[in-house]
Amino acid sequence: MKIGYARVSTDEQNLDLQLDALNAAGCEKIFTNEGKSGITKDREGLSQALSAVAEGNNILVVWKLDRLGRSLGFLCELIDKLKGQDAGFHSLTDGIDTTTTGGKLVFHIMGALAEFERDLIKERTKAGMKAAKKRGKHVGRPKALSNGQVQHMHELLNGGKTQAEVGELLGVSANTIGREIRK
Repeated sequence: MKIGYARVSTDEQNLDLQLDALNAAGCEKIFTNEGKSGITKDREGLSQALSAVAEGNNILVVWKLDRLGRSLGFLCELIDKLKGQDAGFHSLTDGIDTTTTGGKLVFHIMGALAEFERDLIKERTKAGMKAAKKRGKHVGRPKALSNGQVQHMHELLNGGKTQAEVGELLGVSANTIGREIRK
């Protein structure tokens, strides 16, 4: 059975074009989301469509790939999930049909490209952090206390204040004071 899914990002947009295409493709059930971004992973209509597809040897059909999601990684996860349920996927306008050998190949290539992209981002991030550290820049979360506050903290602690009292005075937690002491 073919299960359709349609989505529009804003309430002003119209589902008619997608619904017409899904009906013409022979979808017996169609689930929709209106006013939901493709970035949002938790969508009621998508969850319902995936549940319906899981009930048997079904095919999830969308008008266009971006209606399913914006992130290539998310799309690959969904297709893998469908594959695990012995279900297929068909994007009408993109010509992707995982029930065919060619469609499977196209989607595997897209998945490999998504993984390659993620690895490149990781490498660039690490290289940027390394370069920033070499230039003496602080990398990571901003420091909770300035150098002056750290000096004042030590004075207060030496004066008999507890970590909790010092933390309250400086507007940070006692755990932050403890980490500064251990440095």
